[in-house]
Amino acid sequence: MFRSRSKEDQARSAEAEREEPRGRDPQAPKGRPTPKRSEAEALRRAVVKPPTNRKEAARRAREQRRTAMNKQREALLSGDERHLPARDRGPVRRFVRDFVDAKWHVAEYFLPIAVLILVLSMLPSLAARNIALLLWLAVIVMIVFDSVLLSRRLKKQLRDRFPGENLRGTTAYALMRTMQMRRMRLPRPQIKRGEEPRR
Repeated sequence: MFRSRSKEDQARSAEAEREEPRGRDPQAPKGRPTPKRSEAEALRRAVVKPPTNRKEAARRAREQRRTAMNKQREALLSGDERHLPARDRGPVRRFVRDFVDAKWHVAEYFLPIAVLILVLSMLPSLAARNIALLLWLAVIVMIVFDSVLLSRRLKKQLRDRFPGENLRGTTAYALMRTMQMRRMRLPRPQIKRGEEPRR
């Protein structure tokens, strides 16, 4: 009550100093792992200021496009669903790919057969030309027959597994995939021949 003000002020400041949290000791662990350089750079890029001119904006857009394309290319090779192009994304398209990849198709051997037919047709022998013509007709008939069977079976399976889903374009997607040789297909086949399509 009769203490001087200066003593009260000194007491208050001493209490405040005791209550104030002290800074972290430089020798003490910081409680979190040091981020990798790539992560730190990505974070720094994410929080950078917006572009100041059109040139800078175009450069950033190019970088983003390049990054997205790289991710897409890796996804096509690995089968990662998150970064696939829109036309290959979703459970329906994955089922179609697996359905095609699980079986042998005549159309996937079209290119080698076409080269053989071309070689036979260039030979001077009339018999070789006739064989090339017959082989050409046989290949076309087999591809059409195989494509019709594939389309019918695929549509039935899709209606059973994905009722109410939009199945537009799935048959064309499957037929285009059959025309590519298995090792050249993108996205890469994720199942072996004879296996059941994934759910």
